[in-house]
Amino acid sequence: MPNEDSTTWFVIADGAKARVLARHGGAGPLEPASELCFTEAEARLPSRDVGADRPGRVHESADTARHAMEPRVDWHRFAKQQFAKSVAAALEAAAQAKRFGQLVLVAPPRTLGDLRQALGPHAAARVAGEIAKDLTNLPDHDLPAHLG
Repeated sequence: MPNEDSTTWFVIADGAKARVLARHGGAGPLEPASELCFTEAEARLPSRDVGADRPGRVHESADTARHAMEPRVDWHRFAKQQFAKSVAAALEAAAQAKRFGQLVLVAPPRTLGDLRQALGPHAAARVAGEIAKDLTNLPDHDLPAHLG
């Protein structure tokens, strides 16, 4: 088993899916990091399809008209933030178990911010770099060229 201090994990994510690849040593190949792969179907849906089935109704005070109330939450954005929190929780648990020495986050800017905000102290202390790009649709063998 490789030394976890020399292992770097690359989190390739967007707002609805993420995978974790590991590199053992400085220039080794990228390999899937065991069971760590995440998807969130709700975050892929358009906002109108996420959350309540129908908006609530309100009576007009001046007459008998009724109007739909606008939701105060963007459920699509909320689902993406919850997804980032679940990924960050798994990374925190892995950091506490000392499964990796360094962490590189690769995600679009908004998801990168969500991940950064949700990371626990052990995982955050191991962040060695960030790349603000969506590389989730690239196959694993094409990633090293984009990771530098």
